[in-house]
Formats: sequence, C-alpha cells, structure tokens
Amino acid sequence: MDLLPRITSTDVQTRQPNVAVLPVGSFEQHGSFLPLTTDTIVASAISGSIAERYNVLLLPPITVSCSHEHAGWPGTVSISHQTLSAMVEDIRASLAASGITRLVIVNGHGGNYVLSNIAQTANAARPRSVSLFPTRTDWDAARIAATLETDAHHDMHAGELEVSILLHVQPDAVGPGYLDGDHAVDERSMLLVHGMRGYTESGVIGKPSASTADKGRLVLANLTEAFEQHLTVLTGS
Repeated sequence: MDLLPRITSTDVQTRQPNVAVLPVGSFEQHGSFLPLTTDTIVASAISGSIAERYNVLLLPPITVSCSHEHAGWPGTVSISHQTLSAMVEDIRASLAASGITRLVIVNGHGGNYVLSNIAQTANAARPRSVSLFPTRTDWDAARIAATLETDAHHDMHAGELEVSILLHVQPDAVGPGYLDGDHAVDERSMLLVHGMRGYTESGVIGKPSASTADKGRLVLANLTEAFEQHLTVLTGS
C-alpha cells in the first residue's frame, strides 16, 4: 500500500472529488520497536484504504503535530496546537478555493485534541463541512471486528492496535522487541500533568505482544467500511 498519494492533477480533474481526506500523524516515540513516524503511517494507511474505495481527494499527511506528552524521549518533535490549527485552516482555505469545501481529518495521534475543536468550529460556521475520523466509536468497533484482546484504555500507545496495523502495512518497520514490550497502566488521570514519563519508562502502554498482521488488516477493513457514514453525513447522499 502506498502511504503517499500518487494521484495527478489530471486525475483530480477527471474524477472531480468533492471531499478531501487529510491524514494527520506525529513524530513521537513509540517504544523501542516502532518508528517515530508510527502515527503518520497509521493515519496514511487508513486514508489510503479510504481513497482506494471512495472518490475522495487524498492529501499528503501532516507528519509533525502535538506530541508534548512524549517530550521526555529523544527524537520526539512537536508543534503547538495553534500551528496545527493554522495548517489545517490554510489547507481548508486552499481546498475551498479549488471548489472542495468538505474535509475529513484522519487523525492518527490521540494527543491532537485541537482537531476536535477545529471540526466543531468549522461545522458551526458551515454545517457538514468537516469530520474527524476515526471517532472513538469507529475505533472501538474496529477493535471488536478484528478480535483485539485489548480496549482503547488499556492499549493506549505502541500496543496491540498500532503494532498490528504496522505489521500489516509496513512489517519491516516493526522491531522484534514488541513481543516483550507489554506494559500495563490502568490509572493515569494526571497524564496531562506528568506526561507519558510519569507512567512508563519504555514509552509503551498496552499489549503489543498480542499483535498480528491479520488483526491490522481487519482493523483497516472495518474502518474503511465505517468511513461511508462520515461521507454520507458530509455529502448528504
């Protein structure tokens, strides 16, 4: 699966999509066995699968975002929520100038809280113009469909879900350490205060040892199906 769009300007002119899809990832630690680009790979894989099925304009990913809770690990790079918001708004304005007024933001990083505010504000100004995907409901349904052992709370970061997706789309990016990387932290109410360092030395919160490529395949397939509801809401058809 290509993680970057290869569509040409001629393709866009011929297909005339009226919805754009913007993957948003991050550049942050994912333990010792996943790359810093994990969230970008996940968001791009979901978006690419969507673009293979639906007539949407697939945009290249935003690869650095709000990863401040991971600042205690080497390599993590963040931008402010103001910068991320400005980037998305500039992209929306450029799309609108070309006639595409609907945008789906595919978020691969849970720390990008500002994306919810962007969607809320956009839809207040212009109803049914922005959707944020996947929702928590979408993720939960995909976990069940793929028979994951864990839920979103217990498998928060570099765990069964993320490793499974990478094993499916980019298996060479997954290091062997994931089989011994499990780390459980059920109570982390002060995460915004302490950051991830307050709850994990390895950078992992989850059960990566339960990951398989087939689970990743099923997660992507389920999310691709779930996207249809978002597309219907935005386009009214």
